[in-house]
This record gives sequence, C-alpha cells and structure tokens, in this order.
Amino acid sequence: MMDIDFNEYKLRCELRGHDDDVRGICVCTYEHIATSSRDRTIRIWSLDSDNKRKYSPSKILLGHTSFVGPLAWISPNEEYPEGRLVSGSMDTSVFVWNLTNGEIVQALKGHKMQVTGVTLDNDDIVSSSVDQTLKRWRNGQLVESWEAHQSPIQAVLRLPSGELVSGSSDTTLKLWKGNTSLRTFAGHADTVRGLAVMPDLGFLSASHDGSIRLWALSGEVLLEMVGHTSIVYSVDAHASGLIVSGSEDRHAKIWKDGVCVQSLEHPGCVWDAKFLENGDIVTACSDGVARVWTVRDGMIADQMEIDAFDSQLSQYKLSRKKVGGMKLDELPGLDSLTLPGTSDGQTKVVREGDNGVAYVWNMKDQRWDKIGEVVDGPEGVADRPLHDGVQYDFVFDVDIGDGEPIRKLPYNRSDNPYDAADKWLLKENLPLAYRQQIVEFILQNSGQKDFNFNPSFRDPFTGANAYVPGQSSHTAATTAKPLYKHIPKRGVLVFDVAQYDGILKKMTEFNNTLRSDPVHTDKSLTEVEVSRVGAMVKILKDTSHYHATSFADMDISLILKVLQAWPPAMMFPGRSSDCLSHLATDLVRMLVLHPHGASLLIKHVEGNNDLLLDLIKKVTEDSALPANLLTTVRVLVNLFKNPSFHYWLQRHHSQILDAFSNCYSSPNKNLQLAYSTLLLNYAVLLIEKKDQEGQAQVLSAALQIAEEDAADVDSKFRSLVAIGSLMLEGLVKKIAIDFEVESIAKSAKASKEAKIVEVGTDIDFVIRQP
Repeated sequence: MMDIDFNEYKLRCELRGHDDDVRGICVCTYEHIATSSRDRTIRIWSLDSDNKRKYSPSKILLGHTSFVGPLAWISPNEEYPEGRLVSGSMDTSVFVWNLTNGEIVQALKGHKMQVTGVTLDNDDIVSSSVDQTLKRWRNGQLVESWEAHQSPIQAVLRLPSGELVSGSSDTTLKLWKGNTSLRTFAGHADTVRGLAVMPDLGFLSASHDGSIRLWALSGEVLLEMVGHTSIVYSVDAHASGLIVSGSEDRHAKIWKDGVCVQSLEHPGCVWDAKFLENGDIVTACSDGVARVWTVRDGMIADQMEIDAFDSQLSQYKLSRKKVGGMKLDELPGLDSLTLPGTSDGQTKVVREGDNGVAYVWNMKDQRWDKIGEVVDGPEGVADRPLHDGVQYDFVFDVDIGDGEPIRKLPYNRSDNPYDAADKWLLKENLPLAYRQQIVEFILQNSGQKDFNFNPSFRDPFTGANAYVPGQSSHTAATTAKPLYKHIPKRGVLVFDVAQYDGILKKMTEFNNTLRSDPVHTDKSLTEVEVSRVGAMVKILKDTSHYHATSFADMDISLILKVLQAWPPAMMFPGRSSDCLSHLATDLVRMLVLHPHGASLLIKHVEGNNDLLLDLIKKVTEDSALPANLLTTVRVLVNLFKNPSFHYWLQRHHSQILDAFSNCYSSPNKNLQLAYSTLLLNYAVLLIEKKDQEGQAQVLSAALQIAEEDAADVDSKFRSLVAIGSLMLEGLVKKIAIDFEVESIAKSAKASKEAKIVEVGTDIDFVIRQP
C-alpha cells in the first residue's frame, strides 16, 4: 500500500427539504449552495448565522415543469448583487434566475429534449441536450447551435484555456473551439456522464463504465481510476489534488494520486458531488437529502446527528438486503420461534440481527433446531425487480407530469425499445406522441446506445400509423436502426498484465550466465544496469502514477542492448519456458503502455534502424517458437493504445500482417487470441483512417480465423467483431459479401456459444441493410 497523507471526511450537516432525489449541486460561494431536484424545484442554502457548521434553506426557485438537473452560477454584478443561477431541466428549457428575488429573468427555449448540461463561456451560456446538440445563448437569445455528437450529449464543460468539452452516450468526448471540433477523446467503454476541470493538468470524465479518467488536452489519458461498482454519474476536483466521484453504487469516492482513499456510503444513489473551496464536499443523494462532509474537527456533526445518519444507513441496507430472495426487514423476528411448528421438518427463516437464519421444527423434541444462515444464490438473480409478478432487468419510474401519478415501465435488455414503448403506451392509455421520449428514456436509463428515433408505428389493433406532431399524418414508415450487440468495436484492447518479479529474476539469472561466459561477458549488464532495470520495473508496476513518472534515455538503451546485442541462443533459447523474449520483450510490451516510455520508444522505430521491425524479423524466422511470436504480437497489440504509434502501425500494416499470417492456425490458444486481438485493433484503427486497402487485408485475415473450425472461441469472437465492424463502418462490406461472409454469419448463428451467436446475428443484420 502507498503512504498517502489524508484526513478522513466525516459528516458535517444535512440539507433537508427536497421531496425527491437531489440531482444537482452548484457551489455559488462558501456561504451559498444551490441544489436541484426531481421534485422540480431548486433550493438555495445559506450558511446559518447562528451555527456556522450548518446551512439553512433561504429560497425555493419554482418554474420548471419537470425534474431539474444541471446548475451553474453567474457571479454578482451591479444589477444582480447576489448573482444569478442557470438551470437545465427535463422539460427541455434553460432558465436564468435572479437570486435576489428568486424570479426567472431569462427562459431559454430551443432544445427538443432533456437539457443535460450547462456551462458559462465568458458572458455566454452553453447547454447540452439529449437532442445531440450544443447551443450557445447570449443575452437571452440563441446565437449558435450545432449537432456535436451522433448520440445524446450528457455533459458540457468550459476549460480554463477557453475550449469546450462535451461528453456523450457514444462513449467519446470532444474538444471544441467555438463550434469547431479540435479532437475526439476515445477510451471509455460506455456513456460519458460527468465532466470536471482538473487544475493545471486537464479535465476529468465520469462514465457509465464505472471509471473516471484524467485527460490531457492532447488526448492522452493521464490517469484512470477504477473502484466504483456501477455507473459513475459525477466527478469534481479540488485545488489540493483530491478528486470526488458520485455513483449509482451509493458511494461518493475520494481519490488521491489515482488511489481511492475513502468511500462515503449513502442511503441511495449519489447523483452529484462537489467540493467547496475549503475542501469540504457536498453530495446529492436519491433519498432527497444533500449532505456536507468535512475533515475539520471543529465542523464535524455532533454524535446525535452521526448516530441518526448511521441508523438511516443501516435501515436502508436492511430494507435492501435479501436472503433466499426474501427481504430481510420483512422476515419475522426470533420471537416467532415461540410458536410451535405444525409438522416435522417444517422450516422457518427468521431475522437475527443483519442476517436471515433458517430453523427446522423437530416434532419429537418439540423445538426449532437451527440449520444455519440463509444466503442468496448468484448475485443479481434475486435482485431483478418484479412488476405484476414477473421479473425484469429494469422497472423504471416514469414521470408523465401534469399531476399524473408515477407509472411503472418494465423492460428487459433483450427487448426492442420501440416495441416496449409502443406496448407500454397502449397499456397505459397514453398518447402515442410520447413515443420518442419514452424510447430515449429507455435507452438512456438502460445504458443502451446507437438508436435513431423511428417515427413509424402501427397500432396492433387498427394498423394505423401514429401521428407525430409537426409531421404529416401519412408519414411513410421507416425501418428502425438495428440494435447491434457487439459492433462496431470502440477503442482498442491491450495485454496489460505482467509478472514483473519473475521477469526481473529470470533476467538476472541470464545475465549472470552471460557474465561467466568468456565469449559473451562483454554483452552482460553491469550491476548498475541491473539495478536500473529493477527501477524500471518499479515504475511500470505503479500504474496509478503513470501520469507523473518518467524514464531516462539510458533505460531505453538498456532494453535495446538486451533485444539487439544479447546472443540469439540467449534471446531465443530452445525451451520456451526460458525464452528471454518473455523478459525483455515483455518489458517493451508494458513500456509502451506508459505515456513517457512510449514517447521515448517511438524514437527507435523511426528511420532506418527500426527496433520493432528488426524484432519482428527475428521472431518470424523458420525456427520461431510460439512463445517468441506470442510476446511480440502482444507488443504490437499494445502499441495501438498510444496514438503516437498509429502512423507507424498503419504504414507497416502489410508487413506486420504478412509476418504473422500463420498464427491463425497455431495450436497455441494464447497466440491465436493475441493474433485475433491484433486484427481487431487494426480494424478499429484502419476504419478511423479510412484505409480501404488495409481494411481489406484485415478482413481477409479475420475471415481465415472465422472459418477455422479449430479456432479458440475467444479468438473467433474477436475476429467476427472485426469483420462486423469493418462491414458496418469501414469500406469493405461489398468485399466481405463477395467473400461469402453470409455463410460465416450463418455458421456463427448456429454456434453453441452465446456471444458467437450474437455477433453472427450482428453480421447478418449488416448484410441485410441496404
């Protein structure tokens, strides 16, 4: 464990007043905090004049007709001495409020769907929306609007340097200068939900994939923080370097140097978390309460308040806990065992503390005998919500508004969201004009992406089309975009696990052998060099500090010495278990994942003395061993992680794929998997580069694996994903069809492996699209 100087946060006070989830937080000043809620209100909290530890409600802002989300504060001027507040809502509007009297001074109308983010760009307001646009507002007027992503935009942020950043359900972030896209940041595996400035370094992103990333403006990932077990909704940073994140997993996590140093558990989802200037933290929870947390002893809540919160937390967990599919708080207590059983062997489950315990009735002795504690089966099976006695993946609360009660919408991931929306609207006797909003609601809240709204609908009873406001009542039916489960592939895969201690030990042994050999002693490493290799290993092991650590030029020279100067008998010995390419080459494999290591190594693959091309030539000789091929292919796979190698990879794609073309039929499953991963990464890169020739070569190689009966399941799956992605977003769909890819899709759909069937279905969908 690292030694991290950190004081634990403790509860300072609670801000109670909202009637429903607290969705957003805006720190106006240390004395004033604004919170938004699903209850359609915004509340202003001011520092209590009598008790400086607490905040008291000072204003309620009423005007939105649906739940309120993002907030931004405009500092005071002569006209507005207490400043203004900007809010965005599910009702599609952006309001600007006068905090002196709580009145709306500007109502900004223009978005077609939920407003998800607001940020200030000098005197302008920029808003983001599920309608996929960013809009710029000046003096209450819309002055600019542009489609920034092909999927809902979930957040927008202005950076201190003047650029804007947007995060989207398409998994990417984009950097903007005005309405010009400067760069796309890819890496998250799911929706980008929250954004924040990281002082002096770049910006942070929170994602539905459960991670938080720190990005440099260049596009480099400086840090990745993984620890949440569900969707991360929000992230914020403090000048001290601390980071806080809020998640569906009911925790606000505090991070220092990439390490989670504390988790603040809540009795519900944590929608938002923000730092006060003094380092205190404000969290917004689905239980309708905002809470302030502090590290300052004199500001910590009194014991009665802490006990009350602990009790609330305990009750919440108790109400959620299930044993054997039964809610713990609904089980009878121990006193129920005073009643005799009715038959021998009758069982009863009772609550003992925080556990459910089973007893069996012993008719002979007239007593309840303890069997043991009851536990649930596989995680999540018993937790699937019920609706009308049926279990579903989701049962959503849908707020129709206009005083209507909350409706329950059941949904399974395998359902078509359009069909689900249609059936639900008919069942609830609601206007079919709501269809678009319901589909978007389902997609957003189930984490599914890449759907286009389909206005066509046929009433299953009358066969008539739905009327969509603003369109002709005889709009021609169009086909909904298919829901692809595995394609197109976004981002690249890497091999990022290494047995560093074993590498270091074996390198030392080989070096000692060289040193004792009179012929090769001049090629051995000195004690200082061996020590330096150890220091490199230490840097590579500490992944949480990749953004702050660096290597010396001599480190790269050491690796080159091993790869180029050590004798072939040592480099590629006859026994694969002793193969030095598992050592030096494995160090290179991990080195290219380190930002600074990659930047140093790239200098040695440019020009005539290309280290990597030399390595490929050595390992693909006639006597090449699978272990030597494996480690080298894994190095190439990891190169895709760093954009500085993309030109080199594209330029040499033909040489590389030709060199390793026989790997698809290797009996070594690890080599098969590494090779198929290489093809998949090449598919992602060459689609981005619009390189049709390269795409065709990758397609041909991937088809070989897909047709190989003996291919490993994971290798075949990755090759099929590469094929489907190249057909869907690349330039080789016709070529694939000419290569009879339809028979490959048919064969995949007949597989016993579920994921092979799914990607085969994806490919079949692509084939049938016009």
